[in-house]
Amino acid sequence: MSTQSYIASPSVVAHAGRNGVDLSDVARKSGRLNLAREDVDSHLNGKTPTASAMPTLNTYWDVDHAAFGPVSHEPLSRMARVASANLAAANAMIPQVTHHDRADMRRLAAFRASQKTEAERRGLRLTALAFHVKALAICLQEFERFNASLSPDGETLVLKHYVHIGIAVDTPHGLMVPVIRYTDKKGLWQIAADITDLAARAQMRKIRPDEMGGASMSISNLGGIGGTAFTPIVNPPELAILGITQTETVPVWENECWTPVPMTPLDLSYDHRVINGADAARFMARYVRLLADPRRMVI
Repeated sequence: MSTQSYIASPSVVAHAGRNGVDLSDVARKSGRLNLAREDVDSHLNGKTPTASAMPTLNTYWDVDHAAFGPVSHEPLSRMARVASANLAAANAMIPQVTHHDRADMRRLAAFRASQKTEAERRGLRLTALAFHVKALAICLQEFERFNASLSPDGETLVLKHYVHIGIAVDTPHGLMVPVIRYTDKKGLWQIAADITDLAARAQMRKIRPDEMGGASMSISNLGGIGGTAFTPIVNPPELAILGITQTETVPVWENECWTPVPMTPLDLSYDHRVINGADAARFMARYVRLLADPRRMVI
């Protein structure tokens, strides 16, 4: 049985490791999908429940779909299987909350337009995503609990003194999240170049192992596809993830009249064991102010 055939929290994995227990063996003998500390203890005591006594969720999902009409089968790639197990575990174990906000993009759009000649000279696209990455790097420096990870036993917060930001890239062979290292030390042009480079190489499956993992936080950007909001799943050991959807023009009441304003919806999912609602609201308020006046990021 592969390590992708069970779900266990970091504390359960640590408990099993301390006792020399192979969780794959526990899952195989018990037939259980979600493993808890009690399963490890039962295994140590030789009292692991049998598969027939403890049916898994997969048992209830085992349906003969062909009985209802024509079907075909498509095996999941290894990358998809690993991602599936990780996301299922994260969603099951993390008390996740999503904070929704939106950013006024008028000045950012004007600033990007003013840099068109310089972008052409450099051979780069200064996309809105580069500003999102820069704004996030600034916020992670100012709000240290977002730039942290929780130890496997849930008792210690690991505060990071670097800022690495993951960028989710939709590829034909599955979702990849290459990481821009030391984002806090880079300017907008370098960030734009890194985004272009990593996205292109992700499409060609040329991302190196050392360019994945270790992110302070990740961004999932659906702005080029559509949508008005979604709930991205926190990718542990990160404590939060930022979702971005398509900019839309909405009426805003200002100066005694309604004004059409391009606004970008933002969705911040966070681990409520470490981050509370007030923290998230303050984090996003700062983030939105940075996007509303990009000079704050340039100076």
